Amino acid sequence: MTSTLRTLSALSLLALASVSAQATPDGLKVYNQNCAMCHTPGLANSPKLGDKAAWAPRVATGRAALLESTIKGKGAMPPRSGNPKLTDEELAAGLDYMLASVK
Repeated sequence: MTSTLRTLSALSLLALASVSAQATPDGLKVYNQNCAMCHTPGLANSPKLGDKAAWAPRVATGRAALLESTIKGKGAMPPRSGNPKLTDEELAAGLDYMLASVK
């Protein structure tokens, strides 16, 4: 393989990695734009970000159940966290960000 071909191959792999990274939803961004307004102050009894005691019973139900609640809504939380444009992947990223705060 020539040096030029190796360089082009490496650049192609970097470009693919960049596109893949950009396509992955950013949990912090999703949280800040959609979840923080309730989960930072704990509005309507929503568990606050980082509050292990408040999250414990929810975590015990499992991630799949929590994601379903996020998608369908539960209690005062509207479906899709009030943003119908959020994809399931974006909702999962926001949820994962919140769950990471209580590990």
